[in-house]
Amino acid sequence: MIYIDRWKVILVIAVCALGLLYSLPNMIGQGGRDFVQNNMPSFFPQKTINLGLDLQGGSHLLLQVETKDIYKERAENIVDALRSERREGKIQYRRVNDVDNGVILTLKDEADAENVRKVLRSIERELLIDTDGTKIEAKFSDVLIKQIEDQTINQSIEIVRRRIDETGTREPAIQRQGDDRILVQLPGLDDPQQIKDLLGKTAKLTFHLVDAGQGGGSTMTLPMAEDGGRPIEIFRKNELTGDMLTNASFAQDQNGRPAVGFQFNTIGAKKFCKLSRENSGKPFAIVLDGEVISAPRINEPICGGQGIISGTFSIQEVNDLSMLLRAGALPAPLSILEERSVGPSLGADSVQAGKIASMIGLAGVLVFMLITYKLFGVFASVALIINVALIFAILSSLQATLTLPGIAGIVLTIGMAVDANVLIFERIKEELKNGRTVMSAVDVGFSKAMGTIIDSNLTTLIAALILYSFGTGPIKGFSVTLAVGIMTSFFSAIFVTRLLVVAWLHKNKPTSLKL
Repeated sequence: MIYIDRWKVILVIAVCALGLLYSLPNMIGQGGRDFVQNNMPSFFPQKTINLGLDLQGGSHLLLQVETKDIYKERAENIVDALRSERREGKIQYRRVNDVDNGVILTLKDEADAENVRKVLRSIERELLIDTDGTKIEAKFSDVLIKQIEDQTINQSIEIVRRRIDETGTREPAIQRQGDDRILVQLPGLDDPQQIKDLLGKTAKLTFHLVDAGQGGGSTMTLPMAEDGGRPIEIFRKNELTGDMLTNASFAQDQNGRPAVGFQFNTIGAKKFCKLSRENSGKPFAIVLDGEVISAPRINEPICGGQGIISGTFSIQEVNDLSMLLRAGALPAPLSILEERSVGPSLGADSVQAGKIASMIGLAGVLVFMLITYKLFGVFASVALIINVALIFAILSSLQATLTLPGIAGIVLTIGMAVDANVLIFERIKEELKNGRTVMSAVDVGFSKAMGTIIDSNLTTLIAALILYSFGTGPIKGFSVTLAVGIMTSFFSAIFVTRLLVVAWLHKNKPTSLKL
């Protein structure tokens, strides 16, 4: 006689109960979820599946990372390092200039070439160095360019994510696309203007001493944010950078006007203290994205690591600037290549169409099973409903984002879910025709169909994993729901259906069976 251990029975029932419980928040609507949140214990399931851009509407942005600026900055850093080596007397050269993806030096003496090559290697190992007499050209290698690109894109994605998260936008989809692009999808956001404004700012903050008017190669001229863009001369070398900040928030200046309060880390606080002590009475420029937003005078040493950025800011400007400084500076500017919006009404139509398709598919499969396998079709139908509940429970627990291709994956899974049951039931039919008793036929049917079921599910799961690994966007959504559906359908067919059949057999002990 077929027997299932008690602990297995308890485990299957517990999994089914939890699946129904965790899928429930998706079925009861917002009013029901509010009731649960306000009246049920905190451990009661409240997570739901998040709807993607195509289902609830929102904004789609494709951003271009301007990596050329990074190469120029890296080349300038090499030039600065070479000038420092020259001042210390380690190398000699007539002039050095940064060019596209590298630098060019003109030596005083060709004999110094080998020494300069060693210094260049110590500054940046992955340089392609070409010597032609007194001229040395050092360019970034392909390995270094790839490394710079990957580092820049990954850092840009992280900063974009931080900035968007600061605005409270729920479940944004942010991912790399191609070599130098970032795809941003913002479900539920109809007007992305604020996001575009925030992403359009590099937010590179630096602190410089103001030149008294001497000029020269060590200074540069930048416009003031106030006073109609009046030019101001500042020293090129920055004394402090924005990456030394630990916090930035709304504050007020001495006149009660909105300002940005900031806090340095330990290193920044020490540098700020030393700088303010040595330059008391001198103006100090705060530069954001190539523009001087404030140039206050240092009245006394500031050693607490705190300060404010004052100006003619509105409250919204202060909040935006604070958020940008907290999130950090983008390593390179971003430009918007593509922008489109999906209206909420179109998303609602997609959801409704997905619901209808799922219901039709579910109803069609249930009717087919009931007509073909009668009572055993009822068992398969119960297992199928539990299977759908388990899919929603797992996706809710993972806080997955459901898109139209994801719905297609669920609909496909509903059709595939009874495949294992069909194999089992047909095998039982064959065993009954061969003269086995009911109990023996059912036992052999489940055991001998197992290998085929595992093979079919495993091959489909491998296909889903390949789609997830090499696909992007909608393809990934389809593969996730498909993979989850394969695992839950295997559980429901092998364990749930078997439990229902065995329970019925033990209770009724039939001597014959019609399938």
